[in-house]
Amino acid sequence: MMRAFAIQELGSVRGDRPPLVGVERPVPSPGPGEVLIRVAACGVCHTELDEIEGRTPPSSLPRVPGHQVVGQVERIGEGVAADLTGARVGVAWIFGACGQCEFCRRGDENLCPAFVATGRDADGGYADCMIAPAGFVHLLPDTLTDLEVAPLLCAGAVGYRSLRLAGLENGQPLGFTGFGASAHLVLQMARVRYPDSPVVVFARSDRERAFARELGAVWAGDIGERPPQLLAAIVDTTPVWRPVVHALRALAPGGRLVINAIRKEDHDRAELLDLDYASDLWREKEIKSVANVTRDDVRACLALAAEAGIRPMVTTYALEDANRALIDLRGGEQRGARVLVNRRG
Repeated sequence: MMRAFAIQELGSVRGDRPPLVGVERPVPSPGPGEVLIRVAACGVCHTELDEIEGRTPPSSLPRVPGHQVVGQVERIGEGVAADLTGARVGVAWIFGACGQCEFCRRGDENLCPAFVATGRDADGGYADCMIAPAGFVHLLPDTLTDLEVAPLLCAGAVGYRSLRLAGLENGQPLGFTGFGASAHLVLQMARVRYPDSPVVVFARSDRERAFARELGAVWAGDIGERPPQLLAAIVDTTPVWRPVVHALRALAPGGRLVINAIRKEDHDRAELLDLDYASDLWREKEIKSVANVTRDDVRACLALAAEAGIRPMVTTYALEDANRALIDLRGGEQRGARVLVNRRG
């Protein structure tokens, strides 16, 4: 038998209502092309809140969330290479894609109509064990610990994709709105890829702004403050609308805002009514969203982190404290990423 922490029903995440229910299940057996992974660690992501609260609901219930999974392959199914047994691997948000549609054929498997998301459409890593398709697991660099790898599998990988979509040239100024699990990794990536580009951060708390300056931001201010110069690109990593409006006002003509969020919460949607076309959008400013990640994004992110010494700041929780981790995440301010540690893994 194994432990798992599952979403049984949708609802708001709050302290008086644990969002997950602990269950015991038989350890699953891998089918053809699959592997069984003994989970050592799993990152905690805002997308789990989106799943529980219904903005991107699971395809069926109950569902075990978790899509930043690190563990060891314990058993393999038919057709899987034998040398994968015992390998240390990671599982990211992308659990599967058809491989045949126009998007998959051109390398955009993140846009596949049959995209399968780990922890939303298939059980994820808030458990002792999980099953994953062998073609969608990632061999992990030895130089990165389990705790360091876990946030890179989503916060890092989707951030890497966001940075690529920003279309920045070295020397052009870059901004971030929000400074949590993803942005603190992408800032480190930006300093490696664009060493001459000044980076500014808009964040709501003094603690987050101080953290951004520690990691190399030349300026950090509150959401809505005017930066020292207009920016060529901004990556928005927040779950709300207000920073989008203010980010557009901080873009230079021809600048690009990349929204790194699978969903936005509705409570401040009225902020969009303050958007003024002439001053906020005109002069060829551009908005681009990020949708999921590809396997190439994950592997490139891991390689860059290993080569350049990019490391996340991590707060750990025991797997059995998954509810507390989610409630703390809903509470807001964080320094870096949160990771569940499976002491039985």
